[in-house]
Amino acid sequence: MEKVNKEAFLARLLRERDKFELLLNRVGYTRRMALKGVAGKWSIKDILAHICAYEQYIADRMHEILHNQPYTPCKTQTALDAFLDEFGYPDFGSPLLDDDSPNEWIMEKYTNVSLEDVVAQELQAFSSIVSALEQMPEEMNLRHNIRNRVIKHTYEHYREHAREIKHWLKVNGIELK
Repeated sequence: MEKVNKEAFLARLLRERDKFELLLNRVGYTRRMALKGVAGKWSIKDILAHICAYEQYIADRMHEILHNQPYTPCKTQTALDAFLDEFGYPDFGSPLLDDDSPNEWIMEKYTNVSLEDVVAQELQAFSSIVSALEQMPEEMNLRHNIRNRVIKHTYEHYREHAREIKHWLKVNGIELK
């Protein structure tokens, strides 16, 4: 990744976020968001819950870095269970997790959560990332490889799922607003 200053990175992050939100707004916050099959069995609501959990994970790690609080990935099932109880999402940094089990947990957790609440939680998680980036000194950012971690948990994720959403819309002949 090229070396860019904090303001340029934040501007890029916000542009990428705007693209993703534009797609969601064009789909419309209607019952269409709950239709399954967008990405495997997932709906757009499920995708947002998935993104929310990953964004909250990185936002919390950034908060810990800002406050010099240690984070060590869970190395036992007991530690994973305790992490889940404390934070409300899986420890995505744990080497014990496979690719599927955290996503299954996220889908189960958010099954009965309204679309409005999922959207509100996801917006709050993203806002926490932006706030932490604004507060974080450049040397701390570099020392902890924050930008690459933020990219992985935000706009790389948005791009991946935007492709799935666009494909699903096309296959189903759904016109965007």
